[in-house]
Amino acid sequence: MPTVLVAWSGGKDSTLALARLRQSPDCKVAGLLTTIAPAEDRVSIHGIRRTVLHAQAAALGLPVFEAPLASKSSNADYDAAWAAALQRARSGLGSIEGVAYGDLFLEQVRRYREQQGVRLGYTPVFPLWGLDTAQLAREFISAGYEAYLTCVDTTQLAAEFAGRRFDLSLLQDLPSSVDPCGERGEFHTCVVAGPIFRQPIAVTGGERTRREERFEFYDLVPARTPRAPPAPAPPATV
Repeated sequence: MPTVLVAWSGGKDSTLALARLRQSPDCKVAGLLTTIAPAEDRVSIHGIRRTVLHAQAAALGLPVFEAPLASKSSNADYDAAWAAALQRARSGLGSIEGVAYGDLFLEQVRRYREQQGVRLGYTPVFPLWGLDTAQLAREFISAGYEAYLTCVDTTQLAAEFAGRRFDLSLLQDLPSSVDPCGERGEFHTCVVAGPIFRQPIAVTGGERTRREERFEFYDLVPARTPRAPPAPAPPATV
């Protein structure tokens, strides 16, 4: 049985990939592998705080191995950071044969993963590949997961969607041009509860920030008080 790490973004697709792998007798998930933006102390792209990331890992009962990567890094920088994180995982866990991704249908992204796997010596695994994204989005919701949009590309989706819960109401409101899972980068999510989590992660809604005059981020802040869902997102400000 091969041992794999899950390329973990903290969002719904990596969550579903992990859930599928845990149901499979064909591999063993040993940990999470996450790219971190050191200057922001957050998960790259998704903007999830490292404290929330670590809470997710604890709730999943898995170690997380971080690959620090500055913004606007080259592919070579990415390879180096990924390779170093893989080496730390192998030093701590033993043999790691594969890395599993939540990619859905972007062929160029899959090719890059496969080429990187050759360069770095691992087999990429795609447990969600080719599945219908509308059905997958509904499956995620009906299973009882709780997630919020933490980043919206305002060139593809209105900024006001940042901070909204990923639920049936949101799916109904998405423009037809937007993939239900945001696979083209329209939006990114953070999962805070669901069937594979030992306990929900207490968060509250924080500030909204526009970056690069394009990406609207909604901060999820660890909550010290009893858990309550984030408040509805206020109107966006630049």
